[in-house]
Amino acid sequence: MKKIISLLLLLAMLLCSLSLFACHKKVAMDSLQIPSEFDESKQYEITFWAKNENNATQREVYANAVKEFQKLYPNIKVTLRNFTDYGEIYNNVITNISTSTTPNVCITYPDHIATYMQGENVVVPLEELMNNKKYGLGGTDLKFDSPTVDEMIPKFLNEGNIDGVQYALPFMRSTEVCYVNKDFVEALGFKLPEILTWDFVWEVSEYALSLGKDSNGNYIANGQKTLIPFIYKSTDNMMISMLKQLNAPYSKDDGTVEIFNETTKELLYEIGEHSKSKAFSTFKISSYPGNFLNAGQCIFAIDSTAGATWMGAEAPLVDIPDDQRVDFETVVMEIPQFDTENPQMISQGPSLCIFNKEDSGEVLASWLFAQFLLTNEVQIAYSQTEGYVPVTSKAQNSAEYQDYLNRAGEDNDLYYKVKIDSAKLLIENTENSFTTPVFNGSASLRNAAGNLIELTVSSAIKNREINESFMQTLFERVVSLHKLDQIQVKDEPQKQELGQMPVESKILIASLIVVWLGIGTYFGLSIIKKKKSRKY
Repeated sequence: MKKIISLLLLLAMLLCSLSLFACHKKVAMDSLQIPSEFDESKQYEITFWAKNENNATQREVYANAVKEFQKLYPNIKVTLRNFTDYGEIYNNVITNISTSTTPNVCITYPDHIATYMQGENVVVPLEELMNNKKYGLGGTDLKFDSPTVDEMIPKFLNEGNIDGVQYALPFMRSTEVCYVNKDFVEALGFKLPEILTWDFVWEVSEYALSLGKDSNGNYIANGQKTLIPFIYKSTDNMMISMLKQLNAPYSKDDGTVEIFNETTKELLYEIGEHSKSKAFSTFKISSYPGNFLNAGQCIFAIDSTAGATWMGAEAPLVDIPDDQRVDFETVVMEIPQFDTENPQMISQGPSLCIFNKEDSGEVLASWLFAQFLLTNEVQIAYSQTEGYVPVTSKAQNSAEYQDYLNRAGEDNDLYYKVKIDSAKLLIENTENSFTTPVFNGSASLRNAAGNLIELTVSSAIKNREINESFMQTLFERVVSLHKLDQIQVKDEPQKQELGQMPVESKILIASLIVVWLGIGTYFGLSIIKKKKSRKY
């Protein structure tokens, strides 16, 4: 009996050790060794995770890209999976890293890649691939007309450089703009300036509300029961842009969090004041800015150029009934500025990353497909779906794309003026666009920036006091909620990211539980047996 018990205990200890090892094993892969030749006799299957704006045309562009690529490389089968949310892609990738089932090519953001990189060699560095003589950008052995490195827009390309290493290629670029109901502004007795300022937007918004309501409960400014003069879609970007315009701290490149400062407080006090008066609201609190703009219930609606076809009196895509839409002149302007001599607009839009695999030929096949997405055919077709701009000078300067820009307003679907005006605005302001530092935790900090505004607006609407005590509690709450106190700066020892528990670990732990239950049952039966023997 003692031997059996000892054996069971030894097995339990072994399983426990294996479980702990499996749980704490860091995902790691060998670094990529680029093949000297691409083996076209071998069949490859790769997956591409894409994101679209619930836009059938965008899905069609992706599908056509896959179809045309496979004509050139019939030995590469590309499986396309569409997502409608970047966060969904991010969460799925994080889960799949721990089980080595990541996609091959993925639409993503550099903030997300910084987290993916906690697994060793999980994300492929791209410099060697980009500069490969045969298969790099503009390579001699490519079967398609790829842009060269020099034909990538430098500003956009540099956004994928993390700690001096290129981990992402830009796919499309967008920015935020302010969609303005010009007729509404002028009816209130104001004239739009060349560049919007925060003071101007706040003044017009407050004035519209100050006119009050008529005897039927309708706002005098628009004759409707609903009026929210100013709505911002992404409060993450709102806070980040305001701080950037004021040259105020947000974060350092090494991951040091600096957002909790006096400038942030002052901005929140002002935002709270205008929220309390109902002059300002957000997407999370009120819904899509475009819905209010198109119904004549909003004057200034800030949203991405990536959703331009949903904005304006003649928008091809809408979420409200036609009988609720009003007619007005829609003007596309830069987001409000503090310093009109030095405008700042955030640069955003999808990038591409490639995940490492055991078969280097499979990685090369993935690279060929990712690079195919930078061809003029794909770049121009996708950019025309919304207010995106191509990420290569090759596409931007092409006769086809220039013709597209010059045909604004000819057709309300393909050449919708607001959409094209949005793209033009970004092209004109490329050098005025900016991004924030990228590090493991920068995505959490971005979410925290927006949460500061959301919680302030929510409290102000409920008539809660926005004072120093509120700010202190708010800062502490947001730090805790987004675990900002756990972000490690880059020169400090990094905590090992465990990710989701691998399947092997779950099996081992389950086995361990079974063993211990077996031991317990054995002892329990032994005790009962002894008691029975004593009884007799």
